[in-house]
Amino acid sequence: MIKLLSGDLPRSRLLSALLVAIVLGLLCAPFLFSGARPLNTAATICVYIVLVASYDLLLGYTGIVSFAHTMFYGIGAYGVGIALASVDEPTWGAIAWGVVAALVLTVALAFVIGLFALRVRAIFYAMITLAVASSFAVLASQLSDFTGGEDGRTFSVPELLSPGFTLVDHDVFGRAVDGKLVTYYIVFAGCLLLFLFLLRLVNSPFGRVLQAIRENEFRAEALGYRTVVYRIWANVLAAVVAALAGALMALWLRYVGPKTSLDFEVMTDILLIVVIGGMGTMYGAVVGATLFILAQNYLKTLMGQAAEMASGVPLLAAALHPDRWMLWLGVLFILSIYFFPIGIVGKLRLRRARG
Repeated sequence: MIKLLSGDLPRSRLLSALLVAIVLGLLCAPFLFSGARPLNTAATICVYIVLVASYDLLLGYTGIVSFAHTMFYGIGAYGVGIALASVDEPTWGAIAWGVVAALVLTVALAFVIGLFALRVRAIFYAMITLAVASSFAVLASQLSDFTGGEDGRTFSVPELLSPGFTLVDHDVFGRAVDGKLVTYYIVFAGCLLLFLFLLRLVNSPFGRVLQAIRENEFRAEALGYRTVVYRIWANVLAAVVAALAGALMALWLRYVGPKTSLDFEVMTDILLIVVIGGMGTMYGAVVGATLFILAQNYLKTLMGQAAEMASGVPLLAAALHPDRWMLWLGVLFILSIYFFPIGIVGKLRLRRARG
């Protein structure tokens, strides 16, 4: 287990219990809940854990503020979507070609952006990445013949992944073993492997150098490390993982479009999750993504139920109206920052260290 976690144990009983509950919940989600919504929520959590963890490699471990992360996420999604939409019969070969093409473009863009932009500091790099990401989103919307424009592209998947496919004739624990279930576990397994890769990366000598650069770049340079090279590598690796997360999300949705993969709202969600979970902790991505996606999907429903229960108190019922769920999500975010200024995982680890 220690090798699997790269020696980076949670170091908190409460955090360990929380992580085990999340992993088991995602592993057994298809058999614990019925309906499409819970399974879609679980798949989104899996993808966002990897997406946020890859961004934390930049922000939390290297100190790089980038707004181009959703661009790489979108490239992975569009790579798979365009490849499958361009063939008459969806095959695994088409998926492979789409992923390879997306990764080649991702590496090239990440390297070029890193080569020219990482030599500038702080806000200037953030502005450059924001400009590049915005330009790419506009380009994806305008190339409607290729990308589907604002409407995006819907595509078919190989038979094994199609909802109509049945792997076995009988149900397993009350659940049909169909293509949707197979797709979910492909997404789950892929995200698990990517997360373990990132966990290994940040606990390797390479990851230690990134943390040294974050703490004091001039001292790291004085020790003989070429900090620009390390920052470029961090940018490329984070971009590759984000692209793979986008490819998994496209397979799950069987759709790709600017709203689901290139919208700036996705970038703000990533930033919020990093802050909620805790920067500089891979486990923060797990906890933060789970809490945020659950709130995003179920807070409105819970508020509707609470408003009905409080119907006798007009003012309270009006405050809890489902249309105001974004307001209460913002309140919850402010409270999380107030009580967990270093993130939930950071707070739990600090509490354990003091204990």
